Amino acid sequence: MKSVAFVSSSRFIEHNTGPAHPERPDRIRAIHRAVRLAGLINTPDPFPEFQIDFGPSLIRSDLRCESIEPDPIDERTVLLVHTPSVLEQVKRGSARSAVLDGSDTPTCPASFDIALLSLSSALTAVDYVMASPDRRAFSCARPPGHHAEVMRPMGFCLFNNIAIAARHAQKLYDIERVAIVDFDVHHGNGTQDAFEDDGRVLFISLHQHPSTLYPGTGHEHEVGHDAGRGTTVNIAMNPGAGDDAYDRAMQQRVIPALERFKPQLLLVSAGFDAHTSDPLAHIDLSDEGFSMLTRHLCQAADSLCEGRLASILEGGYHLPALGRCVARHLHELAR
Repeated sequence: MKSVAFVSSSRFIEHNTGPAHPERPDRIRAIHRAVRLAGLINTPDPFPEFQIDFGPSLIRSDLRCESIEPDPIDERTVLLVHTPSVLEQVKRGSARSAVLDGSDTPTCPASFDIALLSLSSALTAVDYVMASPDRRAFSCARPPGHHAEVMRPMGFCLFNNIAIAARHAQKLYDIERVAIVDFDVHHGNGTQDAFEDDGRVLFISLHQHPSTLYPGTGHEHEVGHDAGRGTTVNIAMNPGAGDDAYDRAMQQRVIPALERFKPQLLLVSAGFDAHTSDPLAHIDLSDEGFSMLTRHLCQAADSLCEGRLASILEGGYHLPALGRCVARHLHELAR
């Protein structure tokens, strides 16, 4: 059994995107309820009034995770990846509840502070796994981050939590090589933007084919450039791809790329919107499919970087499936 941290805060519901927005506060409520019903977390549910039916397929685990609250951080941490103009755009936009990036990235007065707390959750997860070998962590936070580019927030994302976490690890722990695997159904364009010219960060994204889904990037010919050429790996999955196709992609492309790169830390952009029930895409992963993905990544971390793996929540918009799949993800991390 591994030591696993579940890093989260009840404050993540304060980023109010409105009741009809897919990336809404109930995502956090659903996850907190699921992991407690699964037996993975034994602290009181911070949202006892929330009602949801996960169905009979919610796992019951005899493994336990440590619950950790992130602390506030200095806003200048954002500058490890983003330009000062992004910091100011999110700060000023939140103060007036502006909608950033056209129409799909709303804010409220609390959004700036909660985006910083979401970033802190990712950094806390990294600090936890770097404190000792054979540690894993899951940052259960929102807003998500992998669409936020160096020079702009976009796609529900204000700051790129996982990209900043990678830079944090390199700076604080003197790590040379960090690998990021993103299995969110949407391409992690912001993370690619941060590292496509940097050979010290391997970015691997499995996502629905960009000709059929937002944000329209992540074609397989996008492999990075300059010093980063070859350390961007895009694996575009056709609509309807399911567990078997993803299993083959992991075995034939993701794991070999990780083995060639030999990371000292593995970070995971854990989006659960490739589930067959998710309303925003057309991939057919089952609950077990997410267990399979997590097992592959845990085995890679064990063999390549002393088990050090930090996973950071991205998408997932069908609430029962999201809760069930996060519970499976944590169960596999803790095995």
